Amino acid sequence: MPDGLYKNGKVLGHPSGLFVLFFTEMWERFSYYGMRALLVIFLIGELTGDNPGWGWERSAALSLLGTYALCVYLTPIIGGYIADKMIGYRNAVVVGALLMTLGHASMAVETPLFLYIGIAFLIIGNGFFKPNMTSIISKMYEEHPDKKDGAYTIFYMGVNAGAFLGIMLCGYFGENYSWSIGFGLAGIFMFLGMLQFWFASPIFGDIGKKPEATSDAEIEIPDGDKLNPFLPLDYVLIAVFSILSIIWIFNDPLYEIGGIEVLPGGASGDVANYMILTAVTAFFIVLVMRITRYAPVVRKKMTAVAIFAFFTVFFWAAFEQAAGSMAIFAQDYTARALSGNAASIFKIVDTIVTVVPLVIITYVLVRLFSQTFKTISLSNIILGASFVIIWILVIIKLYREFTMVGTEVPATWFAILNSLYIIMFAPLFSRWWESKYNPSAAMKYGFGLILLGIGFGFLVFGSASIAQGAKVAQVSMIWLILAYLFHTLGELCLSPVGLSYLSKLVPGRMIAFMFGIWYLAIAIGNKTAHKLGGMIDTITAQYSLSTFFLIFTLIPIGAGVLVMLLNPLLKKLMQGIR
Repeated sequence: MPDGLYKNGKVLGHPSGLFVLFFTEMWERFSYYGMRALLVIFLIGELTGDNPGWGWERSAALSLLGTYALCVYLTPIIGGYIADKMIGYRNAVVVGALLMTLGHASMAVETPLFLYIGIAFLIIGNGFFKPNMTSIISKMYEEHPDKKDGAYTIFYMGVNAGAFLGIMLCGYFGENYSWSIGFGLAGIFMFLGMLQFWFASPIFGDIGKKPEATSDAEIEIPDGDKLNPFLPLDYVLIAVFSILSIIWIFNDPLYEIGGIEVLPGGASGDVANYMILTAVTAFFIVLVMRITRYAPVVRKKMTAVAIFAFFTVFFWAAFEQAAGSMAIFAQDYTARALSGNAASIFKIVDTIVTVVPLVIITYVLVRLFSQTFKTISLSNIILGASFVIIWILVIIKLYREFTMVGTEVPATWFAILNSLYIIMFAPLFSRWWESKYNPSAAMKYGFGLILLGIGFGFLVFGSASIAQGAKVAQVSMIWLILAYLFHTLGELCLSPVGLSYLSKLVPGRMIAFMFGIWYLAIAIGNKTAHKLGGMIDTITAQYSLSTFFLIFTLIPIGAGVLVMLLNPLLKKLMQGIR
């Protein structure tokens, strides 16, 4: 293997540049998940008390979250294009990180105007940042594809490490001290991550600079295949879909938050419903038109991707309840005040799950320093200072907990379980996928959706004793803990394999279009999640909270069974790809 890949030394068998990206992505996920864990709880929090919230209606808070989450998955389509054609991957990452820093700083001001400004900065910044980190890894390992799977696995652990630390620290300090501190911490570490990445530029050489333009004549076309340029009708239908979708997307929060009717009837009126139906129909027509114009083999593979994208919507529409209705369940319906032995046991467990991952990450940090300090010393110093701050915050948190009589588990604490479960179970699932018992793509999707539904089944059972229309209750924490366990197991079955199958099934020249379809499916799932989540009060008042969670039990299980029944068809469409 050429020395070029390892010219700046190895860390855990991989080039040290991978771990610069690991820590940069970790700080971005720290900021994203830290802010997301706080947002709904802050917005619906009581207007009085030592750390007052804004007293929003639940439907309004979830409407804002849904629009934010949808846009976060759409802007990377544009950001990736700008990076690829204009400014390069590395510059895009820095621009994105700076915009997100400004976004978190704005939210820390705690006024409505700065909240909306902050969310706008976060959406645009994420569009520049999200797609281009993975693009840099892809370029780094371009001549060493055998090392890519391991590289992405390590990178994925950085994602979960950041989510874990962000939810834990932003959530804890936001809930127990000040919302501004929670939002501010997200911005501070995003800024430090940007500086660390910027000053590490020498380690990447030419990787991530603007690539040379490629003409259609230079694109390699396999035998029996053909180019499929966009026709004028394609552009018209895409414009119809885009314009109607944008109007519908912003009509929802404007009506729910401010009572502004962009469309007659508001967010759920007939006009809004017909508009989104027309938009979806336009998009479906252009998708079918494009797929049918490809050669038969490519057509079949892209049809398979489209079917998987369809079921992806169902998965995320339920899974993303974690940031919305499940956060509300943790805040208002879960018994979080502990005393006596229960409090002592929780403090010990919380200390272990806090310190052990941080020790492991710190060890990786030291290994990176040993290889790169001479080359990128300023980047290393900034990264080291970031971890000193993290350790100080952790010590403050643990000291406060152990000097208190009893404890109240933060509502945001439950969200860290997803990252912990991924770290625990990802190696087992990886071994399963590499064994002779590796199931087909459809079966993995089916398992993922069914496990997700079972997770909500625990919340159905746990909330059965809550009275119809109740806004508060005190049920056991075990239901949320079990729900997050099964949701994570479902995620490990479905989420990581989706993009893998997309890259295997779609020819390279079409990958951007199909990635756009994929991100669109996730975006629709996110918006649907919080649109449905916003109905929690209506459904609870008319039926019960148990009925509300039953929806997210039955629909994913039904979708899981359906995709399993489609297994023979999907195998044929995939043309032998596993």
